[in-house]
Amino acid sequence: MGTESLPAELLDLYEVHEWKHACAVLREDFRAEWDDIVEVLSEFRLYRSHVAVGGGGLSKVSQLFNKAFVERGWREKAFETMMVVDEAQMETPTHKVDCVKGRIALEIEWNNKDPFYDRDLSNFRLLFELRAISVGVIITRCDELQDIFDALGKGRSYGGSTTHMSKLLPRLEGGGGGGCPVLVFGITKALYVED
Repeated sequence: MGTESLPAELLDLYEVHEWKHACAVLREDFRAEWDDIVEVLSEFRLYRSHVAVGGGGLSKVSQLFNKAFVERGWREKAFETMMVVDEAQMETPTHKVDCVKGRIALEIEWNNKDPFYDRDLSNFRLLFELRAISVGVIITRCDELQDIFDALGKGRSYGGSTTHMSKLLPRLEGGGGGGCPVLVFGITKALYVED
């Protein structure tokens, strides 16, 4: 059971990749979280007005996703972790994960610098190895959206060193997430709405 287990309409709207049977784990063992993800992604549209608005803080796109997941019981979460060697304790805190519900961690990478993918995958790997999460999910943008950004005069804001699918896939396929199952959704032009 791979990405073909997702609804066909989602496969028409998103570029989807998985690592280590993420779809099977999510759908079979975490059905409520799977349903939340499917619902949020089905409802999402990429509005011109959200792309055209200036930067500064959390983007409108990230705000939409965060709001939709929070309404379904997902929360931003930092995990407190530590290593103990003999009696010496060393704190090893993680960065905050955008949305966590149960044992599923989800990151929204709309327009950050691409090293954020390394941070996300490393975090997923650590949390999976510590048995704190079972699956990591990343929502990002596809390279094809650059045409839209350029047409809107925003191309420089969404440059080559920012988060987009061709920056993520080599990291994922290179084992950046370790043994953690990872599911990735890339926002395509099919979601774009001129408003």
